[in-house]
Amino acid sequence: MATAVETPLPARQIQPPEDLFATELAFLAAYDSGPRPPAWRLTPRAVVTFVMGSGDELKLPEAVPGLPRTLTVGAKFVGDRALVERCVVTLAGERGLLLVGEPGTAKSMLSELLAAAVCGTSGLTVQGTAGTTEDQLKYGWNYALLLAQGPSRGALVPSPVLTAMTTGGVARIEEVTRCLPEVQDALVSLLSERRIAVPELAGSADAQVHAAPGFTLIATANLRDRGVSEMSAALKRRFNFETVGPIGDHDAEIALVRRQAKAAVERTGTAYTVDDTVLEVLVTAFRDLRTGRSAEGWEIERPSTVLSTAEAVSVASSLALAAAYFPGDRDVLGLLPGHLLGVAKKDDPADADRLLSYWDAAVRRRAEHGSATWRTLWDLRGVLEG
Repeated sequence: MATAVETPLPARQIQPPEDLFATELAFLAAYDSGPRPPAWRLTPRAVVTFVMGSGDELKLPEAVPGLPRTLTVGAKFVGDRALVERCVVTLAGERGLLLVGEPGTAKSMLSELLAAAVCGTSGLTVQGTAGTTEDQLKYGWNYALLLAQGPSRGALVPSPVLTAMTTGGVARIEEVTRCLPEVQDALVSLLSERRIAVPELAGSADAQVHAAPGFTLIATANLRDRGVSEMSAALKRRFNFETVGPIGDHDAEIALVRRQAKAAVERTGTAYTVDDTVLEVLVTAFRDLRTGRSAEGWEIERPSTVLSTAEAVSVASSLALAAAYFPGDRDVLGLLPGHLLGVAKKDDPADADRLLSYWDAAVRRRAEHGSATWRTLWDLRGVLEG
């Protein structure tokens, strides 16, 4: 069964999806010749396949130079397929899409994948912060040209949003609720009127920039940031909301943590050696603490910090790097309590006590039920008291 063979790229810590999966994107563009919304690179069905994976091997109807004849598209997002389909339909209707959820639930990754599949780039991005200005959503000026020539289209520096508007692409706004209300308000008219006025160019044909067919916008927002800069009712009405939740399936989360941690470690040129037993314990502990209930049904005091899958990947990567750079110094499982403590204490020092309570409840009971792995963890309880 064939899998994707990607072109070697210059060394980067993180490859954008349009580069990392360039072969898959080109293959899907040739494979599915169905109807496409204006300016889209792929059909809506192919976009879903790109994000969720094909499962089976796909075969091109005819050979295309530079592409394999058959290919299995890998799954990139672990979640509900119906959610992804709703997101794609929203974008196909040129409606704003808002992905909300707890931190670490892959909202940004999903928005990157969607943008890369729809318009070929995930880079038309504005990072929302309290310092984000309206100019960063609209346009700025090249002041050297502005002083030399006066206001002109050539002196105008388009924002990522304006670039997406003129090309019929997808712009991304990360953490939109961290933007100040007056900056958010700029999105209301932009999403309603689909144009940006440039008063400095009044009287010329460039005084208004109109959105090309296909333009739309994906925003993300963390539920933990609710109330930082609450979105107005007017702005909310201009988005379709989709909630991205934690991974529901235990085995799927383990597989994701293993895959992403392995990729992160191999980028450093070291071998990934974390045992699956350690990964299972790590993910189980994260899920127990995240939900406030163990797989056995025992009540657990939840920490205030977010114990997301992304954090689990970070811990798994750290364990693998420790094993690679300090071989034989210490059993990898013995490092786990210290890393869990580091994650738990991020937001509230009292979370250290909650983690200790978890050890005295779920970890102890599992150890008493005969699990050698959990017995080892119980014996390491003293690490949490330091």
